[in-house]
Amino acid sequence: MSDYLSINQEYSTSVAYFSMEYAIHQPLKIYSGGLGFLSGSHMRSAYDMKQNLVGVGMLWKYGYYDQARNEDLTMRVDYTVKYYTFLEDPGITVTVNVFGKDIYVKAFLLKPETFGSAPIYLLSTDLPENDYLSKTITHHLYDPNEETRIAQSIVLGIGGGKVLDALNRHVDIYHINEAHALPVAFHLYDVHKNWEEVKKHLVFTTHTPEKAGNESHNFDLLSRASFFGNVPMQDIHALDCIINGQFEYTLAALRMAKKANGVSELHGEVSRNMWREYNNICPIDHITNSQNVAYWADNSLLQAYHEQNDNWIRVRKKELKKQLFEVIADQTGDMLDPNVLTIVWSRRFAGYKRPDLIMRDYNRFMNLLNNIHQPVQIIWAGKPYPRDQEAIGIFNKILQSTLTSDRSVILVGYELGLSALLKKGADVWLNNPRYTREASGTSGMTASMNATLNLSNLDGWVKEYGKHMENSFIMQHAVPNQNIDEQDNQDAQYLYEILENVVIPTYYNDQQKWAQMIRKSMDDIFPFFNSDRMADEYYKKLYNSGR
Repeated sequence: MSDYLSINQEYSTSVAYFSMEYAIHQPLKIYSGGLGFLSGSHMRSAYDMKQNLVGVGMLWKYGYYDQARNEDLTMRVDYTVKYYTFLEDPGITVTVNVFGKDIYVKAFLLKPETFGSAPIYLLSTDLPENDYLSKTITHHLYDPNEETRIAQSIVLGIGGGKVLDALNRHVDIYHINEAHALPVAFHLYDVHKNWEEVKKHLVFTTHTPEKAGNESHNFDLLSRASFFGNVPMQDIHALDCIINGQFEYTLAALRMAKKANGVSELHGEVSRNMWREYNNICPIDHITNSQNVAYWADNSLLQAYHEQNDNWIRVRKKELKKQLFEVIADQTGDMLDPNVLTIVWSRRFAGYKRPDLIMRDYNRFMNLLNNIHQPVQIIWAGKPYPRDQEAIGIFNKILQSTLTSDRSVILVGYELGLSALLKKGADVWLNNPRYTREASGTSGMTASMNATLNLSNLDGWVKEYGKHMENSFIMQHAVPNQNIDEQDNQDAQYLYEILENVVIPTYYNDQQKWAQMIRKSMDDIFPFFNSDRMADEYYKKLYNSGR
């Protein structure tokens, strides 16, 4: 039975959901970006729907990192210890072998009533019983050291499996959200002793076509690390997942799971194409990512939407813009104007997401900002990976441009709280990744829930949602897989054209059309892109598949 509520019998299959990160609420800083935002909304909907599901994750001592500024306002990475007295100690400690050494792993419980989520067991090695090196395994989310990253997967997968055993919790399905927790499959093999039995209990969500998100490591290194637990080496070799000496996590997950899913219709198609040349992989379906309406949507906007009060939506949006602009002024000293069209680009900073695409023709970009009659304001926010020098360089390049204009700003501290403020205060949510590179993306969903219109190409989830000039502004995209420079040049032209000829004139000259589009965007976002639908689909498509 569940730890938290009487179970809805429609969701009685017992599921353990393994994820390296969860974005549950602002005070719990154990996430980096979209993967965490997705798992956080999943846990909230599982709680609301009384599903028999428990989360397993990691208690990161320093979180991801704290994004701050140097004296010259460029981005700085800070690490500070986090304390969470609201976590409960259920008295569960297990041992996991990592690089030939037994390491103690302690579980802490995030109770459902704390933030309104399914129960989540968070694992820590930062214990007095461990030596210093072992303690550091759970210090930093996505630690850049390869051996530490491998150890993190072992702790999450095998340690998480052992914690559930120690709790005497019966689990029908082990769901690994991205392949970080892959070693839980080897823990299951230790119990069942054959791959066919493991397959009955394992499902897998793949989140990205990006190489960095499809992890692989030297097979001999993984063997020395005890990554494969107690599974005999001949049975690991039988999986046939070693390519050029590298053990491929995603391929292994696809061969050990009974079923997998991509995170949008397009990503499901991309994933099937990525892996079509490999035999013995499980079926790859798709379950489109979604976000939790109750958590993300502004209550006053929701009420105005349900009452069909477009005028109050307009009034409330201006109030929300003012609230956001006060936070911006506190951080940057710039006071933006709530009467000016406000565009936000905000998500994890990564090269393929192209945060600086709108600046590609700098003179044209400045003309957008400085137009006397129809100006725009642009806000950026987002965290790069702390060692991603390309993305940090883009952040700092954008910063330099904001210093010459009082209509553009870049913010630090992009976490749940700031994310919500930006989505509520934006007029337009800009999304311009290189086409097919964004598996799903979810930030635009929560923007739509707050009467913000998406300006996007048809990548990821937007392909299932976007209707140009009905619920969003849809820009053309260049043909993928050509020269990246040419692709970016072409896409920048498409972006300028739609801004100059469509988005800006509509905002300033046709507020009735703008209001109609907002209403349609909210009509279309709430039924399908609410994580309650997603949590239901996971049971129907993945957990109960073949049962």
